[in-house]
Amino acid sequence: MTLDAGVLLAATGIVTLEMAEAAAVGLALYAESGSAAAFLYVALGVTVVLAPTLLVGGAIALLPVVYIRLLGGVLLLYFGLRLARSARRSVVRSKTTGFKQETFEKGIMYTGFSVGAVEAFEASIVLVGLLPASYDSAGIGIGAGVAIVVVATYILRTQVRKVKQANMKVAVSGLLLAFSAFWFGETVSELNDLLLIPLFLAFFASVYLYSNRKVAA
Repeated sequence: MTLDAGVLLAATGIVTLEMAEAAAVGLALYAESGSAAAFLYVALGVTVVLAPTLLVGGAIALLPVVYIRLLGGVLLLYFGLRLARSARRSVVRSKTTGFKQETFEKGIMYTGFSVGAVEAFEASIVLVGLLPASYDSAGIGIGAGVAIVVVATYILRTQVRKVKQANMKVAVSGLLLAFSAFWFGETVSELNDLLLIPLFLAFFASVYLYSNRKVAA
């Protein structure tokens, strides 16, 4: 087996980048729900896209990425707004009747699946160009990228559980809305992933202000 260093590094890089974004959502969902199923939903979304990419190679590129991004954007917008309202209820309840642990809405978990699938699809667009050049190198790069993200996520999982539930809902809502806006934008023009940072900060601040506005007497 002859490895191509360039293909190996490129595959590792794109998978690490895209899976890190999916893992961020998985961590947020895990912190909110306390259930490892959050990671399972994200992993399933990744698997249903990356597995066919490895099996059928270039055929994955024939799928209409615009429609996939639109569907993902709609789902994230819906659940992001829904969670913003849930964050508001949590804040109001904590100020009136005291804090009470809530059951995490299963619909948000399905959004984790959507995030995993879309991010994997973004990676697969690059991978289909690398697989013909060196299938073994690309395959190893995919495995390396996934391993890096899994290890980093495992290390960080205990830290995010320390965040208060209401604040975590705000963070998750901001994250989902940021991804939604980003994917809607990408249906029109290719965007730099760094745009997710200011988008998240803007939506986080908006949801925080909304959920913490003064409770009527």
